[in-house]
Amino acid sequence: MFYFLLPIVIFCIFMSIRTLFIPNTIKGKFVSIENALFLGSIYLTVILGFGLIYLLFELKGISLLVEVNGENNYNLFETSFYFSAMTLFSVGNGDVIPHGLGRMVAVVEALIGYTLPAAFVARALMDREVKDIK
Repeated sequence: MFYFLLPIVIFCIFMSIRTLFIPNTIKGKFVSIENALFLGSIYLTVILGFGLIYLLFELKGISLLVEVNGENNYNLFETSFYFSAMTLFSVGNGDVIPHGLGRMVAVVEALIGYTLPAAFVARALMDREVKDIK
């Protein structure tokens, strides 16, 4: 089941981020409710996707995350999605620490978190310039 779900989750994350690079995905004004919802849905998809990646590895028996307080019976769902959100938004409180392969997954997620706002603004500006030319 792990080998079936992991590629699906990665594919969903990729397709969500890909929507930023498809022409005419952001319409209307530069600042609008639609644009905010569009960006929010991409962030939510990435948080849930990476949270599922951490969770799938934990359920497989490959530990990617360690809680600093040393509790062994922590909530896997809560910890996985919490760490995913903290990493994507670059908050990193330090109460959950990645180790092993989790460090590489966290680096990829943090890189996506840094580039999403820039890609969104670039896409909106390019669409606006195309609209002004027409």
